[in-house]
Amino acid sequence: MADFFSLTLDQVFELSFHDPAPFRIDPATLPPAAQAIAAGNRAALAAYAGTAMTDPTLGERLHDVAVPTLVVWGDSDRMVDHEYGRAFAAAIPRARFELLTGTGHLPQVETPGQVVEAIR
Repeated sequence: MADFFSLTLDQVFELSFHDPAPFRIDPATLPPAAQAIAAGNRAALAAYAGTAMTDPTLGERLHDVAVPTLVVWGDSDRMVDHEYGRAFAAAIPRARFELLTGTGHLPQVETPGQVVEAIR
């Protein structure tokens, strides 16, 4: 798992997308209000997720999920290896794992059509 808080924005894009080019932004070109929102989002993520963005107790709680579950993961996710997704699906009763091709860490952004098809 990549250490999100140690990465530059460019590194985040590189690790998050199969093809980062269409999604890259230069924060300096954003209006001040958008820059403030981005900074606030990062601060909120740090506050809620912690600096490691992991929960060591998650694995032992997943067996309590009582509804059918779809775990969707991108085959090009370099933020978090797809083996984590496979492990999550294996730990959840009635879960199914779907690996999306040509997709990184943000499938809902990069390949939303594949996400919709997986849900269908």
